[in-house]
Amino acid sequence: MTKTINISLDVMGGDNGPTTVLEGADIALVRHPDIRYVLYGDPEIVTPMLENFPRVKQASTFHATEVKIEMDERPSQALRRGRGKSSMWKAIEATKTGEADVCVSAGNTGALMVMSKFCLRTMANIERPAIAAIWPTLRGESVVLDVGATIGADAQQLIDFAMMGGAMARSLFAIDKPTVGLLNIGEEDVKGLDEVKEAGRLLRDFNLPQLDYKGFVEGDDLGRGTVDVVVTEGFVGNIALKTAEGTAKQLAEYLRSAMSRTFMAKLGYLFARSAFMRLREKMDPRKVNGGVFLGLNGIVIKSHGGTDGEGFAAAVGLGYDMVKNGLTEKIEQDLSVYHKNRFAADGESAS
Repeated sequence: MTKTINISLDVMGGDNGPTTVLEGADIALVRHPDIRYVLYGDPEIVTPMLENFPRVKQASTFHATEVKIEMDERPSQALRRGRGKSSMWKAIEATKTGEADVCVSAGNTGALMVMSKFCLRTMANIERPAIAAIWPTLRGESVVLDVGATIGADAQQLIDFAMMGGAMARSLFAIDKPTVGLLNIGEEDVKGLDEVKEAGRLLRDFNLPQLDYKGFVEGDDLGRGTVDVVVTEGFVGNIALKTAEGTAKQLAEYLRSAMSRTFMAKLGYLFARSAFMRLREKMDPRKVNGGVFLGLNGIVIKSHGGTDGEGFAAAVGLGYDMVKNGLTEKIEQDLSVYHKNRFAADGESAS
């Protein structure tokens, strides 16, 4: 018997609000009929809109909430104003109470992270959560983290990121032993920040059975797909992510401009149309929309705030896959084994 996947949605989150969320929920439900939704939002806005999405209405439980978190609201202010009563908080809380298996929101990233950490708490031995993104590459897809949860990270936190990213790659890509690299300014061991070099040394020394550590990787390795998991801290990761998104849009605009410039260019486009369609699909950010908050006692998916229904459906689908493949259980298992061995090694060193 197929197990139902319960997904809580912050219906009020995102630049476009309930319309995009409900449209995306409807698309995802067609793809995954075993989804049940737990919806949180303003009843005066959401209830009439649900009439336009009968599938979603049929497959949902709706809860009225008092507060909407604004996209430009400071995280600390959002926590004070929205704790216990906002659509964002209640959607997160549903994963804590067991009403939902995963939460999806397109709302304010900082507020979502602060609320998630405050409500769900971090896993044992995890000091900081991370946001992991799916990165399209020449080989397929990779996991990149952290892409914006926190700024800065010491060696131990980078190792934790590697463990969590490896568990996500195993869940998403069905890889027994994913390859992992630390993002750096060069491949040589002497280059980079001390924290990155120390993390690299420890990953080599530990020789973890669930990871295949390949050493340092550089910025151009992100697109090549040199490794399955790329590890960095949130400042660098977020800049890399925004740069890649901007470059994709720039290339798409260049192509549109070039293809419409002359009659021969338009004719050439007609002959190469299928190739351009494949390229556009590869570069379409909606296909890989959704960052996963890792290191928490629950799964939270952050959708891009400005996405459309197709993009939000991709974020819902990502959450669905993470639950189906036991992401939280894999992370807990990997971290438990790693930290047990680490503390044992520390004890031997001390004696």
